[in-house]
Amino acid sequence: MPQVTSQDNPRLVEAGRLLASGRARRKSGRCVLEGEHLVTMYLARCGVPLTLLVLDGAPASPALATLVRAMPTKDVLRVPRALLATVVTTSPDVGVLAVVPMPAGPVASATTRHVLLDGVQDPGNVGTILRTAAAAGVEHVLLGTGCASAWSPKALRAGQGAQFLVSITEDADLVAWVRTFHAAGGTMVATGVVHGADLYATPIAAPWAIAIGNEGAGLSPALAAAANLAVTIPMPGGMESLNAAAAAAVVLFELVRRQRSTGYCETHSNEK
Repeated sequence: MPQVTSQDNPRLVEAGRLLASGRARRKSGRCVLEGEHLVTMYLARCGVPLTLLVLDGAPASPALATLVRAMPTKDVLRVPRALLATVVTTSPDVGVLAVVPMPAGPVASATTRHVLLDGVQDPGNVGTILRTAAAAGVEHVLLGTGCASAWSPKALRAGQGAQFLVSITEDADLVAWVRTFHAAGGTMVATGVVHGADLYATPIAAPWAIAIGNEGAGLSPALAAAANLAVTIPMPGGMESLNAAAAAAVVLFELVRRQRSTGYCETHSNEK
């Protein structure tokens, strides 16, 4: 396993550049994963990383040993703590970095559950919404222009591997996509609307797309106007709004609850 001895090592420099620059990530189609969990998720779902940078002298956990065995020896580099500290966004104790191609698979034609992010600028919110969407069984997340990148270090940390469980489209023309979705019989739901229908009393037919807007301004007027439905989350406690990620969780798991309830009722009815 080669050892990095200089901060000018090309692979270390590449990792630092990708962690620091969204432009570099977009241009190269690569990003950096920090920590065993994300790298293990990538290996299981997407394949072998391009480069593995391992903290020199770190304890060899079973997960790390599996990662190292999966890689060609020449692509696994031991990095002294002081050098790893120059590139990581958290702490060198993260132990391992992986340079990987950003997944860009096609969206399955049978996709029925979508989330649209409209100007969500906080990468932590983007990552958290992706994590919630993956947990709720969403198949496709579209990020419109002005959204934080799904592949930034903060979004990847917040997503906890969700980026490898859902199909992601960035810089999407959301209004144009919704027109096509409507033509195919889809229902687009605008959330966070002050005078929208009560979420808990409004039928939402599949296939559906749930639109989450900017943390401050909400949905753009053009996207809000394209919606079939506009819903509001009841807040009897007196707050005016929820954080974008919290609102996404409420709406998506209300739909999960309905699906489970319907499935249970159908099974129960068939058994009688």
